[in-house]
Amino acid sequence: MSTVQSLSALRDRLSPSDRMPLVFLGHGSPMNAIEDTQYSRAWTELGKTLPHPKAILVVSAHWMTKGTTLVDVSAFPRTIHDFYGFPQELFDQHYIAEGAPELAREVVSLLASHHGEEDDTWGLDHGAWTILKFLYPNADVPVFQVSIDMTRDLDYQLEIGQILSELRDRGVLILGSGNVVHNLRRLDWNGKPQDFALEFDALFANKLEDRNFAALADRRGLGKLLQVAHPTVDHYLPALTIAGASDAKDKLTWMTDSIDLGSVSMRSFVFHA
Repeated sequence: MSTVQSLSALRDRLSPSDRMPLVFLGHGSPMNAIEDTQYSRAWTELGKTLPHPKAILVVSAHWMTKGTTLVDVSAFPRTIHDFYGFPQELFDQHYIAEGAPELAREVVSLLASHHGEEDDTWGLDHGAWTILKFLYPNADVPVFQVSIDMTRDLDYQLEIGQILSELRDRGVLILGSGNVVHNLRRLDWNGKPQDFALEFDALFANKLEDRNFAALADRRGLGKLLQVAHPTVDHYLPALTIAGASDAKDKLTWMTDSIDLGSVSMRSFVFHA
């Protein structure tokens, strides 16, 4: 099924509900923020499909912490240009949205068992704002980020997602941003998908459809394939957060599923009632 067909089907399935869907988007290159690509077009169409939330909680691959799960409680999160070597036009981009300090502090309490702490210095990194500008271009929804603790194993993010899942019934959209495969050392500028990328991407899709999240968080079971698909797992963990926040009643809709530049999976998906 094409992306357009998937989004059309999703629009038909998303009936009015107080329970918000869960979204994971493969964000890929920051250039998607200023170029007309199949990905930016898909994000625009998804934004027209999603309900209007009371707030957005973002788990991005680009906010990594050690020993804590930080929650941004700032009133007006800054736009972070956490990259280099790109055109000035990209650095000129800003996503001006309010934060959600009161809700964010509640999330700190929810995550107390997972070393949740307040932070007011972060903002919105490019894993967040480069896709939010297409999902909610008017920046009229309060938004805040939650970090990923890189000292913990993969199943920790499933636990984080499960804890955060109760926010879905309070009008909060939980958005994960990373990539199902992310190996910048193996980029192919000719764009041919590499075998390891196709293999891991397919494995992930099959396990997610089967709701076998334990297998997706089994570092030993994933073995060398995980190591080559993710030399570091920062871009993988947000997908696990979204999986952990879902429940058995959720339906799964796939969006973009291509391999970009040979070794970056742009696979995206939505869990919804």
